[in-house]
Amino acid sequence: MDSSAAGAFSRLNRDQIETLSGYGERRRTREGDVLVREGQRHRDLFVVLSGAVAVTEGHGTAEERLIGVHGPGSFLDEVGLLTGQPSFVSAVVREPGEVLALPLPAMLDFVARDPRLGDVVLRAFLCRREQLLGSVAGIRIVGSRFSPDTRRLREFVARNRIPHTWTDLEEDAGAERLLRRMGVGPEQTPVVIWRDGRVLHNPTNAELARLIGPGAVDELPGSIVDVAIAGAGPGGLAAAVYGASEGLDVVVLDAVGAGGQAGQSSRIENYLGFPAGISGAELADRAVVQAEKFGAAVAAPAAVVGLERRDGYHLVRVDGRAEEVRARTVVVATGARYRRLDVPRLAEFEGTSVYYAATVVEANFCARQPVVVVGGGNSAGQAVVYLVQHAASVRLVIRHADLRRDMSRYLVDQIERDERVEVLRDSQVCGLAGVDGRLESVVVERLPGGDRRSLDAGLLFVFIGAQPCTDWLGGRVALDERGYVRTGPAVGAAVDGDRRPDLLETSAPGVFAVGDVRSGSTKRVASAVGEGAMAIRLVHQHLARIGREPGT
Repeated sequence: MDSSAAGAFSRLNRDQIETLSGYGERRRTREGDVLVREGQRHRDLFVVLSGAVAVTEGHGTAEERLIGVHGPGSFLDEVGLLTGQPSFVSAVVREPGEVLALPLPAMLDFVARDPRLGDVVLRAFLCRREQLLGSVAGIRIVGSRFSPDTRRLREFVARNRIPHTWTDLEEDAGAERLLRRMGVGPEQTPVVIWRDGRVLHNPTNAELARLIGPGAVDELPGSIVDVAIAGAGPGGLAAAVYGASEGLDVVVLDAVGAGGQAGQSSRIENYLGFPAGISGAELADRAVVQAEKFGAAVAAPAAVVGLERRDGYHLVRVDGRAEEVRARTVVVATGARYRRLDVPRLAEFEGTSVYYAATVVEANFCARQPVVVVGGGNSAGQAVVYLVQHAASVRLVIRHADLRRDMSRYLVDQIERDERVEVLRDSQVCGLAGVDGRLESVVVERLPGGDRRSLDAGLLFVFIGAQPCTDWLGGRVALDERGYVRTGPAVGAAVDGDRRPDLLETSAPGVFAVGDVRSGSTKRVASAVGEGAMAIRLVHQHLARIGREPGT
């Protein structure tokens, strides 16, 4: 991997290696020794002291391919070492020499003491995961583009930035031969194939997580935690980073994976500190690594399905887990989901032709197809700017005349300059047409009650406002008239006797809400991050009120 951009961050100097030697074990190596094996989990960071180590995909198979070579001073691995995922590549000794094997706990302890070394390691790990996403096969998903389960599996691995390839039954001529060789019929798809021969037949997200990561629900700690965070969007991840870095025991739970709505954005260009922009998935990936570096436990899929109070603790019920997560405080960060269009036949096309996100997964479906996007906000604008690079054509449908009313100017400028985009103003979608779950056209009506026009469309993307994800709260906290969580003065009542709730505190003492799920919040990534950080300060205040020290 030293030949990649990650190589700029992958060497340690002599003093760093000398210091690390006191934490690990020196091992002599022989040509052909396998230090890291593809498909297996390991817990050691290897530093090359002498000789050379090759990083390969498909080691020992006919498809073996060299990814890069590490020489003296280099260290191996990527983000998966920190998150507990199996390796997606093998590390094989090419030239005999010596390595330093550093157990992961010792490595984490040392980098916490030396921030400069920690920065070198984490930057390299992030760069290497980015490289793997674009250069190795990873797990293989075989299924039809018109299968909702194929779409579900691809969304899960994309949201969690797991290297993978997708074999489309409709497009790939070799797909049927591959299935026959495994004794799998097309009706049994989708299947997930790991290089060591393991095959999962239409696995649930939880089953896939147990195979390949990230954290599975059954790996959650059983002890009482200081903070249980429901939702791994920007607000929830910020709370995790600040909470764990300040010594709190933190658990983060999310139904699919990190990022929330922001994680479904192809590029965020107005977030402070990223002048070239950053994808929502990459931003979330960095935040997860940061949180886990400080000791937070992040689990996905781990859908929260209930909240109650018992014996002085908050109990968070998690789908698929018999035991509740017991916490002294809870941060509600479950965000919001985009509303569905009120048009006939919508359900027939959802999961196959109608989508509520525009990521690399959806972009692959768009190739050579006409696309319609509905919505006038930033999410719709970001989708248009991204999808136009992949689709045959893009039409944007908005209910009013002024594109600048709800959309940031930088997005409006890009859309209006692009001749491949047609904006249909004062219009709404009123009908869908297609067969066997495959969308063929979208009917658009001119407002108010004007002419109708049929648009060729293979896919429809919907970004028309949001509904809060609060059903799981079961009336345990006060909501506003639209279902968002009331906090602070908006609660309108005292908690704990005469005490007024803190700024982000709900009507339930010790339960806080941040980000899009909160009533009156600013729907921006930066504001959600700020609220997540502020919530941790309020958590500390609550723990002090109840006389509990973090971690006790």
